[in-house]
Amino acid sequence: MATGPSRLGWPRTGVLVTGGASGIGRASALALAEVGRPVAVWDLDGDAAQAVADECRSLGVVAHAACVDVAVTSGLSDHVAATAGALGSLGGFVHAAGVSGAAIVEDLDDATWDATLDVNLRAAAMLFRELVTPFRAAGPGSAAVLVSSIEGHFGSAMLPAYCSSKAGVLGLMRSMAQHLATDGVRVNAVCPGAVDTPMLAPAFDLLPGFRDQVESRTPLGRVSTPDEIARPIRFLLSDEASFITGAHLTVDGGMTAVTAI
Repeated sequence: MATGPSRLGWPRTGVLVTGGASGIGRASALALAEVGRPVAVWDLDGDAAQAVADECRSLGVVAHAACVDVAVTSGLSDHVAATAGALGSLGGFVHAAGVSGAAIVEDLDDATWDATLDVNLRAAAMLFRELVTPFRAAGPGSAAVLVSSIEGHFGSAMLPAYCSSKAGVLGLMRSMAQHLATDGVRVNAVCPGAVDTPMLAPAFDLLPGFRDQVESRTPLGRVSTPDEIARPIRFLLSDEASFITGAHLTVDGGMTAVTAI
């Protein structure tokens, strides 16, 4: 597969998207397919991943779907090899898989803590371990974007595990940016605010007035759509962002510019 520049400054190398069946992951996969990037959609829901891969193919790109539990890191090497083979190359990575682990600390059990850190943070680190070789093979211009959160910067009493994992994602991003810079590989993060995704939907549904509260504290007056996070992710993977690495981009409608969350 060609690895030279594609239209609008996007390379042609394949991109692995975890959590790609819904929310920010799905939107990212489709946004990348729109500009000609081959896409691999990984998700626990294999049928939904296949449906998103089919949508990507309808946009004229090679797409691959896989049912993958990223918390089971012992199998990641084989999954990465299969994905690289299916796409022809791997020069991009979006870690959008995530769980909230909502529980105040006195109600936080070991399993919830472990599951949250395993999916949000540990999986990203272990995937980098497997992606270094294909990224180097794909050449300079390879890039990764980790989905952190504004809660990687601010505390939330209901989300001690989530806040810890998303702060850790930022530390991992900075470490990998330094490690891979000499190979011309860039690593960045996005920090979304409130996004209308399946992760946040239960809070909006179950907590009266919560959506109104979030929107009133956001200068733009609303929550974002997944597409509004996917487009900055696509930018950070593009040649348009060729001198950006080790950075985090906050995409929260101005919330943290004027108030804590």
